[in-house]
Amino acid sequence: MRKIICNPLNIEYHYQFNVDPRTQIRSVNREAADPSLILFQGKYYIFASMTLGVWVSNDLAQWSYHPLPENLPLYDYAPDVRVIGDYVYFSASKRDQVCDFFRTKNILEGPYERIDGSFPFWDPNLFQDDDGKVYFYWGCSSVTPIYGTELDAETFRPVGERVELIHGDPWTRGYERTGEDHCLVPRTEAEIDEAVKGFFTAQGIDGATVPDEVLPMVRGMFSQKPFIEGAWMTKYQGKYYLQYACPGTEYNTYADGVYISDHPLGPFQLAKNNPYSYHPGGFMPGAGHGSTLRDQHGNWWHTATMRISVQHSFERRVGLWPAGFDKDGELFCNQRYGDWPIVWEDGRIDPWKAPEWFLLSYGKKAIASSSTVGHEPALALDENVQTWWQAAESKSGEWLCLDLGKVYSVNAIQINFADDVINIPTPGELHTTDTPRFIDNQPLRTQWKLESSVDGISFTPVVDKSNAETDLSHDLVIPEKNLSARFLRLTISQIPYQQKPCISGFRVFGNGGGEKPQIPDFAVSRISDLAFRTEIGASDATGWNILWGSAPDKLYHSYMTFQPQKTISALIKDEGYWVRVDAFNENGITEGACVKLS
Repeated sequence: MRKIICNPLNIEYHYQFNVDPRTQIRSVNREAADPSLILFQGKYYIFASMTLGVWVSNDLAQWSYHPLPENLPLYDYAPDVRVIGDYVYFSASKRDQVCDFFRTKNILEGPYERIDGSFPFWDPNLFQDDDGKVYFYWGCSSVTPIYGTELDAETFRPVGERVELIHGDPWTRGYERTGEDHCLVPRTEAEIDEAVKGFFTAQGIDGATVPDEVLPMVRGMFSQKPFIEGAWMTKYQGKYYLQYACPGTEYNTYADGVYISDHPLGPFQLAKNNPYSYHPGGFMPGAGHGSTLRDQHGNWWHTATMRISVQHSFERRVGLWPAGFDKDGELFCNQRYGDWPIVWEDGRIDPWKAPEWFLLSYGKKAIASSSTVGHEPALALDENVQTWWQAAESKSGEWLCLDLGKVYSVNAIQINFADDVINIPTPGELHTTDTPRFIDNQPLRTQWKLESSVDGISFTPVVDKSNAETDLSHDLVIPEKNLSARFLRLTISQIPYQQKPCISGFRVFGNGGGEKPQIPDFAVSRISDLAFRTEIGASDATGWNILWGSAPDKLYHSYMTFQPQKTISALIKDEGYWVRVDAFNENGITEGACVKLS
């Protein structure tokens, strides 16, 4: 049976109301991040930050939401969930407070038995080895590393001292540098001193009075060093793969790297393929802080955090991609077309299978019932989740109509709702965690109907969700039968909190039935230890995928772009690379030549 997803996953993302304790600035945004994906008693479960629940699936394609028992620390970040024996173990982050563990044999109904913790941690990960020993990894900081320790399998108290396992090194690893496209250079200690001094002076604070435990955090704010966080351990063929996230969740370059060892507490060596999970381009970028799972058929999958980061730096979603290990034991994840539809059949899959359907909607024309200044209809078609069309009013019946330019065979439509500034009272009591917040778990509705036309005059229904009982902000429509259409019209009847409707992506996939683009002509050069630049010649392509890796058959990294010039600053110093540029349009993908980077 065919399974289809299109990232971000088509699940209900809940709103939260935040108050920044430093500035008292209030924000409202949807969030789900830091996903732990497990297989338990024949079902798949995704636990993610700030959801108050869990998503459940039989097949990794169709997901349903279920609230979790309130005695769990659901307002704490980065829930780690692992199956050990007959139990599922749950923990979450409290940086400066002792964190407890919980276990259950029934995820949805409980009860959850508390196991008293003995130390604070952030971004936890639990792992049981084949010999029954239990290990624990944690860390989330631009100053301190990821730590590991053995735990007593009964009491969950540390056995021995903690071990420092992963430190950031943005001087030799470009992918660990912060900023959009890794644009920020880490500061020297002297530069950090000067920045911290200026910060305290501006705040009227005597730096000498700042508590010792606070100063490292303040220095970390100005270091422009990466956050090293989000540990996840996977064992494969006797090797231990310790995965970690960097450089920061608010950047398009949020990624997962990996170290390898012969022992669960190291010493670890940086893997050749890094970062193994990396999706900086396309409609919704980001692929950091996640988890890796082997499914019931033996396939590997990686789920991770995708970023929007407009209304709040933690405005995030969840993605899922095929992954695996190559013949040399290198962990990889295929994100070449990471937010296009992914189609697979039951059983073993090819993780490098090319897309079946291609992007038809990029740069096409659109009209709307109304729009606000700066949020015109074209912004729903620019493949940028951070821009959107917004209707001028919040009334039911506002519509957006896409003109593909000619009649196409349409196989999938992804409708992405965005959130502009929401000014309503907080609908519940703020929980006092690191950031006072309230997560709205009441039933909300996103309702609309989609129609198609070949002439722009006579429209027929594709799907009608005018009475939907769901709140799906990234809904995926797969027409029940072959759909030929030039025009697609979306009419919106209800969205949460009576907002003005906003669409960040009215994305259409299918096959144009014409010629694929020409073989791309490109030049590539290494412009520094950590960066290379690609210049693509005149082309009939819609866009390009720049691929690179350690060998011609290991082009595991990719950057989708719609611009013919691109600088990529994600290299590792002193490592050699091969590069290929593939071109795509509405009819297919054409591979370019593979060249050695020099």
